[in-house]
Amino acid sequence: MVKTPTLGLAHISVRGVVQGVGFRPFIYQLASRHNLSGWVCNTSEDVKIEIEGENKDLDRFVQSLEKEAPPVARIENVTVTRGKPAGYDRFEIRHSVAEEGKYQLVSPDIATCPDCLREIFDPVDRRYLYPFTNCTNCGPRFTIITDIPYDRPNTTMQKFEMCPDCRREYENPLDRRFHAQPNACPVCGPRLELVGADGKAVACDDTIDKTVELLKVGKIIAVKGLGGFLLACDATSGEAVSRLRRRKNRPSKPLAIMVSSLDEARRYCHINNKEAELLASAGSPIVLVKWKERTPIVSEIAPGLKYLGVMLPYTPLHHILMRKAGLPLVMTSGNLSEEPIARDNDEAVRRLSGIADYFLEHNRDIYSRYDDSVMIVENEIPRFTRRARGYAPYPVRLNGPARQILGCGAEEKNTFCLTRDNFAFVSQHIGDMENVETLEHFTNTIELYRQLFRIEPEIVACDLHPEYLPTKYAKELAAVDKNLELVPVQHHHAHIASCLTDNGAEGPVIGVSFDGTGYGTDGHIWGGEFMVADFKGFTRKAHLEYLPLPGGAAAIKKPYRTATGYLYTLGIDADEKLPFLKNIDSSEIDIIKRQVDKVINTPLTSSMGRLFDAVAALTDIRGVVEYEAQAAIDLETYATEATDETGSYPFGVAEENDVKIITVLDMFNNIIDDMHHHTSKSVIASRFHNTVTEMILRLCQSISTETGLKKAALSGGVFQNRLLLRKAIASLESDGFEVYTHRQVPCNDGGISLGQVVIANFSREATS
Repeated sequence: MVKTPTLGLAHISVRGVVQGVGFRPFIYQLASRHNLSGWVCNTSEDVKIEIEGENKDLDRFVQSLEKEAPPVARIENVTVTRGKPAGYDRFEIRHSVAEEGKYQLVSPDIATCPDCLREIFDPVDRRYLYPFTNCTNCGPRFTIITDIPYDRPNTTMQKFEMCPDCRREYENPLDRRFHAQPNACPVCGPRLELVGADGKAVACDDTIDKTVELLKVGKIIAVKGLGGFLLACDATSGEAVSRLRRRKNRPSKPLAIMVSSLDEARRYCHINNKEAELLASAGSPIVLVKWKERTPIVSEIAPGLKYLGVMLPYTPLHHILMRKAGLPLVMTSGNLSEEPIARDNDEAVRRLSGIADYFLEHNRDIYSRYDDSVMIVENEIPRFTRRARGYAPYPVRLNGPARQILGCGAEEKNTFCLTRDNFAFVSQHIGDMENVETLEHFTNTIELYRQLFRIEPEIVACDLHPEYLPTKYAKELAAVDKNLELVPVQHHHAHIASCLTDNGAEGPVIGVSFDGTGYGTDGHIWGGEFMVADFKGFTRKAHLEYLPLPGGAAAIKKPYRTATGYLYTLGIDADEKLPFLKNIDSSEIDIIKRQVDKVINTPLTSSMGRLFDAVAALTDIRGVVEYEAQAAIDLETYATEATDETGSYPFGVAEENDVKIITVLDMFNNIIDDMHHHTSKSVIASRFHNTVTEMILRLCQSISTETGLKKAALSGGVFQNRLLLRKAIASLESDGFEVYTHRQVPCNDGGISLGQVVIANFSREATS
């Protein structure tokens, strides 16, 4: 007896990054393969599917939906409800449906896919050497979206009317360019133009060939990319790189380079499998990899450093430019130091004409500025130091639904964060909030995220520091809207909460929060903190002893001032034979001592970042910095040359009001003894790293004994130090601790906004 097929219908909702990534044609082809009828469409919150056929085929369809999804799709949730067949006779892709108040996840920009790359370099293809080639698997997304649903009229491609060939691709469900919103070709799409520093067009037969010619003679070119302009020059020319540094006012902060391929990157750097995978990924970030000695890349790129920031081409324009140039290029943000990246053509010429000799522009508008992401691989885990292109605005998933909250972030390395449902939308890197231009970038991008994700905050969270621009912004919002609740959050509590959220954990946990500066609940500058924390609050259990910063910000820029103030306060006679004192005028030393004595512009700090600075200055490794954390980076560099060193320095642990105080007098005395005995700087630096590792272990053990906790979270910018992170994880894990570290957001202040929103969701106000 033949069994009669049972027919059914499935209503399916798919949420995640499922628009603009070839999801509907994938569903169309999947339905055809399983002999199913019905329809699929985009809405403002999801992809909706209504599909019918034999139940066994429906089951296979649902199973295949997640397993075989397009490579750049990210499915967050699939809901399926069954119903009675409706009698569909075919499967179709319906027009998008806009729904009031609904939202969807938005794809980051995606690096050029292999299929498009083959077309670009195929002489018989109609897109041969076309620098704006893309498909549903690659190309601009977030940087061109003005609203949802993600359709061409809601992008900056709306002004480019597709030619008949592109239109046929766009409307064919079996074509990989079906509804690829940036779809274009040389006939109908965006075009390049080369202009001089005066903004006037440069006459030439081939724009990219002329650009390559200029690069090879040492010129600096501002190249318009996905999220703004990058400044390019020959990375093998010391003269060109030095000139770029002078013009950009970036005397020694490392620059990133772009190379044509992974094979070329391996000629200059040691690259492991994880780093290679990251470099070639759809996100295509800058990856900090170990620099080989004696390569054509000039030392001026990253003076004195062992790691080089490398990225591969991630747009067709970059691929064509790199292949024709045949040499590695510096590719650094198109801005003056600490300003936002230049976005528009006229703006770029106005702001960058004192830096760039020429501008390689195009007429596809950028809607949102978007810096390159920067990552490292440590302990086999990719970790962000800057999260932007290729990753934002993809959200961090929360453990449960959150109220609609805006977290305004920190002053440096700013990001903001908005929450809705189970998602925390951490913005792309905004930058240091030091000028009007960055504040404008901050406010404009908040409005974009609010619009895209249909968020109306009921709470605004901010840092405790009253002078931070994001804090002032939050307070102004709350003052204007009396229904908006203001929640100030302590900086280091936010670091730990961010780390917990990053790991899908809730606490309580022993939080180790090490950084340079954070406003404490007692009005002092914190930064060497041990706390027991969860989202609801924290208790400060231990910290580095308070020591003075003579001159405040001046001491941060001149670590020799920090070292001098520390030694003087600790009662250590600053022996004039100490090398770091030889280049300091005695009158300045006297001024520093008077500042400490009279507490004139001399805040107290428990900062681990400042302790690194003081040791770097004391050992004469770095007394003056030209960019943030330079002294600590140099100290780590020296330490890596003595990795077999097992020695460490003594330190004390006192107690005051049930809080343990880590004292460093013995440590400084022993460092000075080592210097008098001509111990190498590398050994001293290594012993110092071992000492900090011992501090972490000993204090975590003590807090664990008191509380029974065996979980530790490491957060704060100091943990960008690979050596310290590696040693701390190994030390804690060997003692039985479960250790949480950052993966989805940076451990530095770029992750602060995430911590702020989860704390605000659980607590009215952080307390110590």
